[in-house]
Amino acid sequence: MLHWRSHFIHHFLQITLNAPRVRRRLAQVACGGVVALALPLVTAALPSQFLPKILPNTFTKATAQTGRDALQLKASRVEANSNTGVVTAIGNVQIDYPSRQIFATAAQAQYYSRDQRIVLSGNVDVEQEGNTLQAETITYLIVEGRFVATPGANSQVEAVYLLPEEPAPTNSGEAPPPTPISVPTPPDELPSELGPINSE
Repeated sequence: MLHWRSHFIHHFLQITLNAPRVRRRLAQVACGGVVALALPLVTAALPSQFLPKILPNTFTKATAQTGRDALQLKASRVEANSNTGVVTAIGNVQIDYPSRQIFATAAQAQYYSRDQRIVLSGNVDVEQEGNTLQAETITYLIVEGRFVATPGANSQVEAVYLLPEEPAPTNSGEAPPPTPISVPTPPDELPSELGPINSE
């Protein structure tokens, strides 16, 4: 059973979803589609009465709680189209995806539930595990866990990657150094039982 709680606190709308059977119950995304951003991906729908009204001068925050893969989206406005499966977040968009250590900001974000991708546009910053990526448009392919960045006109994509320190080289892959052979020094005199050496 779906349990919803909505609270208006200091002009903020917070929607919390506690859904044991989310995948089965949600067929049309109407609650501002932010719920659909939770992974595993939600392909079902909410009744239209849960659609938050687009309120001027408010900040919409929605969290889908489906376990470890929850993704949180904050934006000034969220729109959802249940026919196309596209959720659009507009204005001061922030995405926090702790299980994949991703935090992103953008002017706009669109979630395509059928293609399982998120397109961030407008001064996009993405941070993951200390690495950063900045571009005009960044597409996150959810299934592949891959980012595709596109620069704006007359600009470039900017990326900073933290490279792991390389361990000190070991001899494990190389042949061991040769062991020196000790050659005994000959005695000053040969024992008499050996006899003379024939030099013929």
